[in-house]
Amino acid sequence: MEKLKPERAVEILKAKGVNVTVEQAASILEFLRKMASIVVSQHLKRRNNKG
Repeated sequence: MEKLKPERAVEILKAKGVNVTVEQAASILEFLRKMASIVVSQHLKRRNNKG
């Protein structure tokens, strides 16, 4: 799966009325990727502990 690029994130957010710079979008995407990784890791850990 292709990563969402900051430029595309700027377009998506602008369409929703949120104006950010490409640099801000890059930071937002980095944060969201880290959060997603944590959530998936915790889910898998819980799932493995149930078995």
